[in-house]
Amino acid sequence: MRTLGLLGGMSWESTAEYYRLINQGVAERLGGLHSARLLMHSVDLDDVAALQRTGDWWAAGAMLGDAARGLERIGAAAIVLATNTMHEVATDIESAIDIPLIHVVDPTGEALARQGIRRAGLLGTRYTMELPFWRERMRERYSIEILVPDEADRALVHRVIFDELRHGRIDTGSRAQYVTVTERLRAAGADAVIFGCTEIGLLLRPDDVALPTFDSTALHAAAAVSFSLAEVPGQSHRRFP
Repeated sequence: MRTLGLLGGMSWESTAEYYRLINQGVAERLGGLHSARLLMHSVDLDDVAALQRTGDWWAAGAMLGDAARGLERIGAAAIVLATNTMHEVATDIESAIDIPLIHVVDPTGEALARQGIRRAGLLGTRYTMELPFWRERMRERYSIEILVPDEADRALVHRVIFDELRHGRIDTGSRAQYVTVTERLRAAGADAVIFGCTEIGLLLRPDDVALPTFDSTALHAAAAVSFSLAEVPGQSHRRFP
C-alpha cells in the first residue's frame, strides 16, 4: 500500500469526508482491520479564502505547493488535494513536487465518459463554476461540455456552500433550491449533474435529482484508493491504474 498525502482544511468538514471515504475504500478492498496509510497537512481555511477573495492565486499556489512538498518529503507517494476549487492551482502544486497529484477532474471525466455523457452541469463554489480548470480539462481530455448555472443560481450555490455547508449546517430549504438549480441545468441541456464541491454531497443525495449525479469527492477518493493499492509503482503525474 502506498502512502497518500492528504492536503486538506478547505474545509475541515470536507477533509473529514475524504478521510472517511479513503479509509472506507481501503477497508472494503483489503478487509480485516486494514485502513489507509495517510499523511495530512491541514491549512487554515481563512487564509485560503482571503486569497480566493483577492484573486491571489499565485500566493495560494505557492502555499499549497509548499505544503505538498512537505508531504512528499515525509513519505507521501501521491498528493490528494481535498478540495475542488483549489485545483485552480494544480499546475503550481505539480511544479513543486516530484510525485503525482491525483487530479479531481479526471475520475469524474472517466466516469462520465463510461456512461456516454457529453454535456454535464457543474455545481460548486463560484470559483469552481467560473474558473476554467473544470471546463477546459473536461473538454480537452474527455470531449465533455460543462454547463454552469446562470449568475443568480451561481450566487445561490456559492452562498450555501460558504454560509451553511462549511459550517456543518444542512438546510432542507437550501436542498430544495439546489434541486431547482439542477432542473434548470437539465432544461439547458445537461445530461448529468456533477457535485463539484466536496460539501455538496452532504446536502444533495442522488435520488433528490432527476438527472444522473456524479459526486466528484467520492470519485476522487476512490481514485486515491486505487492509486494507493496499485501493484505497479511509477505512475505519471496525471494517470494511474
